Amino acid sequence: MKKILVANRGEIALRVMKTIKKMGIKTVAIYSTVDRQSPHVTFADEAICVGEAPSNQSYLLGDKIVNIAKELEVDAIHPGYGFLSENADFAELCEANDIVFIGPKSKAIKVMGSKLAAKDAVKAYDIPMVPGIDEAITDVEKAKSIANDIGFPILIKASAGGGGKGMRVVEKASDLESQMNRAISEATSAFGDGSVFIEKYVASPRHIEIQVMADTHGNIIHLFERECSIQRRHQKVIEEAPSSVLTPELRQEMGQAAVKVAKACDYVGAGTVEFLLDENMNFYFLEMNTRLQVEHPVTELITGTDLVEIQIRVARGEELPIKQEDLQINGHALELRVYAEDPLNDFLPSVGTLEKYRLPKGEHIRVDNGFEEGMDIPIYYDPMLSKLITYGKNREEAIQLMKEAISDYQVKGVETTLPFGTFVCNHEAFISGNFDTHFVKKYYSPEAIQNEWNQEAKIAALLAIKQFEKEKTILKLPK
Repeated sequence: MKKILVANRGEIALRVMKTIKKMGIKTVAIYSTVDRQSPHVTFADEAICVGEAPSNQSYLLGDKIVNIAKELEVDAIHPGYGFLSENADFAELCEANDIVFIGPKSKAIKVMGSKLAAKDAVKAYDIPMVPGIDEAITDVEKAKSIANDIGFPILIKASAGGGGKGMRVVEKASDLESQMNRAISEATSAFGDGSVFIEKYVASPRHIEIQVMADTHGNIIHLFERECSIQRRHQKVIEEAPSSVLTPELRQEMGQAAVKVAKACDYVGAGTVEFLLDENMNFYFLEMNTRLQVEHPVTELITGTDLVEIQIRVARGEELPIKQEDLQINGHALELRVYAEDPLNDFLPSVGTLEKYRLPKGEHIRVDNGFEEGMDIPIYYDPMLSKLITYGKNREEAIQLMKEAISDYQVKGVETTLPFGTFVCNHEAFISGNFDTHFVKKYYSPEAIQNEWNQEAKIAALLAIKQFEKEKTILKLPK
């Protein structure tokens, strides 16, 4: 491979390009009109405008992106995550035009893109699944019968869903019809597919995912787990590796289950198998993400790997450069997604200009960033500015460094999730490791952050008074 086009924007486009350049390969960026001055554009060897700001007029134009790649004699396309990264038709289009798609084959994307098809694919591999049905359903009476069999509360989920859309928790039979109709409507609107299915609601789950990597020679490895239970609106905000609750035996068991999931769909490249872990440490297969994950840096730090480099090597037809027995966990890593969102206002997007934007620096601090001071935050895309990652020899060290890094991260002009990160890192439930996906619902409120700020202001005022009194005393001393 001599030239790779990165079909994405922002921090992930820049992060992928850094590895591509490190490997001595030329980079091509695409950008929408609103992203013309973005760092990923100026970093690339070549850059070309793909369309207007809305993603359906730019970053989602698969045909146009492939045509650009052909014109510029590109060998491969890396899709990053989001946009076209899990679009089977785009993967097929690349293949049809002799362009390597740096990701799995379209068949694996299709199978794992449907939660029902994914469950069906892994059936033969004896992988634990949440009790429920493995077929789409629209009949309310049938749904009531199934719900009574598995017991309330139940979860209605969109088969083609993600990000919490088309998902409803139902506590009792009388609510089932209205919640089911809402889920079907939401799934149809969000995904163009109203298929829903029912499973038992796991009341206090942790969200644990396993990173897998597979080559075209039949080798599949797992690179341990990531804990992703700190979420808002069913979307992750803080991730860490390893999880503080997995025993070596459970880690091995879940790792092998993830490898089996990859085998079930003839997987190639980087993928993530997601599991729910209940309060009794039973795990259940949830879904597979057929791409690089936002939180991949924490895995890179604890395993000493570059997952993008391995993706590219696998796409070139090479064997995996590491074997399972070569891998071990070293230290602990933590990631905070720095969103332009207001944690004091229900995490609503915060639009504006980055009047001040200074990144923290230091040993074991990594920032995968996509913005610069003076830039506007576009309303058209996901509001993530960057990912702040810290690494320590243990969990306590990683948490402490994260608090220091957040304190050094200077942003003016928009609200961000940085204060929320501080709140989490200071909370006893998080520090102890005793938390689940309901952390935000249980412990967080805007008042909690406001109280924390007030306490910090009080301490700062007391320190200032103390210092003033000290200086007064010094000034009165005889010469």
